[in-house]
Amino acid sequence: MDAIQVLTGRVSVAQLTGPDISPEEEQLLFKAALRAPDHAWLRPSRYLTVRGAAREELGRIFLESAPDSASLSDDKKEKLLNMPMRAPLIVVAICSVQEHPKVPRDEQLLSTGAGVQNLLNAAWALGLGAIWRTGDVSTNPLVAKALGLAENEVIVGFVYVGRISGEARQPPEMVISDFVTDWTAKSL
Repeated sequence: MDAIQVLTGRVSVAQLTGPDISPEEEQLLFKAALRAPDHAWLRPSRYLTVRGAAREELGRIFLESAPDSASLSDDKKEKLLNMPMRAPLIVVAICSVQEHPKVPRDEQLLSTGAGVQNLLNAAWALGLGAIWRTGDVSTNPLVAKALGLAENEVIVGFVYVGRISGEARQPPEMVISDFVTDWTAKSL
């Protein structure tokens, strides 16, 4: 697929299925992710892959880490347990924030976010579906601890990757002028 088609046509795909992502496809996803802008070559991004039975364990972590997990409705418990089962591959995008005089925390987080976007675009180019999810589980310190994150690490999101089940929705047409305007400097 042409690069411009990928960039202008990619959509998030929530309905994902197997077969599993091949090792070659996975390598390409991470090769793209690691090309994100990275001021001072800090390499703030790292990724955990979760597949197979490990997805069930991740679901248990989501449930056990939920505030008041014991008092949740059965439906909510089931939803948390099944969240990781929605795709054959889950990628946990992590930013290892470092103290640096020229690269602030936000820039490091944006670098990891750019890596996630590259991964999403690479998945689309390979004919795969993917969706970037955040929510309570991505900011929950108990989830971070269970995944082995260090104190300086932040979950930027969970990327669900798989084969597209059904048809991917068409991206809406965007009117560029609704989002882009010229700025002209005014003399003081």
